[in-house]
Amino acid sequence: MARRRDDRAKEKKIKPDQGCNPDDDYQSPFRSIHDLSFENCKSVIVHSRYAQILLMLTIFGFILRFYNLGFNSLWLDEATTFNWSKPGFFEIWEISRSVDFHPPLFHWIEHIMLVFGQSEVVLRSVPAMLGTLTIPVFYFIGKEFHDKNIGIISAALLTFSYFGIYYSQEAYSYSTVLFVFSLVILFYLSALRTDNISIWVLFGIFSAIAFWTHYYVFVGLGVIYLHAIITRGSQLKKGFLYAKNLLAAFCTTLILILPLLFIIGERFFKLTGSPPTYGVLGPLLIQETLIRFSGGYSSLNWIIAFIYLVLVIGGLVILYTGDKNKCLFSVMFLILPIVISVLISSKMTMNPRYLIYLLPVYFTLVALSYPLICRLIPNRNLLYLIVILIGVINAPLLAEYYSGYTKEDWRGLAGLVQSKTQEGDVIVFIPSYMAVPFNYYYSNVTDKTSEYGANNSTELEKINQLKGNNSIFYIVTGDISAMNPEGDALAWLSKAARFETERTGIYLLTSN
Repeated sequence: MARRRDDRAKEKKIKPDQGCNPDDDYQSPFRSIHDLSFENCKSVIVHSRYAQILLMLTIFGFILRFYNLGFNSLWLDEATTFNWSKPGFFEIWEISRSVDFHPPLFHWIEHIMLVFGQSEVVLRSVPAMLGTLTIPVFYFIGKEFHDKNIGIISAALLTFSYFGIYYSQEAYSYSTVLFVFSLVILFYLSALRTDNISIWVLFGIFSAIAFWTHYYVFVGLGVIYLHAIITRGSQLKKGFLYAKNLLAAFCTTLILILPLLFIIGERFFKLTGSPPTYGVLGPLLIQETLIRFSGGYSSLNWIIAFIYLVLVIGGLVILYTGDKNKCLFSVMFLILPIVISVLISSKMTMNPRYLIYLLPVYFTLVALSYPLICRLIPNRNLLYLIVILIGVINAPLLAEYYSGYTKEDWRGLAGLVQSKTQEGDVIVFIPSYMAVPFNYYYSNVTDKTSEYGANNSTELEKINQLKGNNSIFYIVTGDISAMNPEGDALAWLSKAARFETERTGIYLLTSN
């Protein structure tokens, strides 16, 4: 009887909307990895409209992510990536163990990339490429959730995503996190469907790789394993042997992340040792995350964010009627990490980019409203129209993105300072760590100047006493509000320095 109920449940699973199927009766020759061959690939590309659309989206995604890749200057985090990727592999491990708040994998990757040069393009090439490769992974996630139509729409949403493109053009780990965690989700959904031990182990392996990329994915991984325990609850009640595949995945992850477990506790307590002075705190994080996922901060984006949210709710309804287990997974995966992030934002710095791994499920739920539209307009060309519409809606946001600087222009500021300073002059960074991006473009040895860092008025006064007959140039960013919440540094500057210029949020002042 139980087996018959399971069979009926499988039959109830939502089937592709045949009236909106661009491939008509074409059947892919791929049934397993053993079917991979040149002839089969050629057949799919020639005959499958889905494959052709996905290929075009991937090409568009590549162009959008590599276009103007070196236009923006490296900002603080990217310049830090450069500095911490230069030492050897063991030294990078020591940095991640004692100084950095991130695991070493991305810095190891960038260390290898430095063989090809030290330019912005080289440093950002891996994030751009992984951002591109994430597009087909989104397609397979959408297909695993429902069908190829959902996969294509989900892939299109990522292709033209302002949020996705921005972090694909940043020499930092977030594009890598999105790529690896998308594979985690893909293999998890596939493992639930097939209960194949090889797929469970792959899920465990990529879970570990995600953890080696960014520590905060442990929240998402925890939610996935919680869902797996709920899903496999009946098996676990019988004994661990009945859930050996899930146990194999967990053990694989645990063994591979074991070296990091010795340092993550100390890193966590250091992060939460004092209240955060920057970032997005409290319930505002929910709003900020939805806005960032949808694009940016223009008036158009608020409309897009609202539409996406409505479509997510519609997608959950569709999912609930067809596959309650995936609906439960989606609700848990989107809500729990955000709630946990809001709760701990009073203890540690929080930012929507930390939650970038939620994007695959978020975009898939947006796409899952497609069956409702298809029932109203049962046309095989509807999918093309929606893909084009996604591109058109995002075009104004992307035009704005590519039309100017989206990061601080340290390159331009370095050139300006070099033109103004004379031998013996002093450059002061406020806060002190802003020397990192500035010195990627500037050499005080070549320019024969001295550099100091200051975080409060006491340090500024000490530096001021050293200037003699030379000028002091103060380079100030908004980060001083986080470093010096008392405000005495800015108060001191207002009396002892005069404003020269401002460039993309970087202020240049000179001594009176």
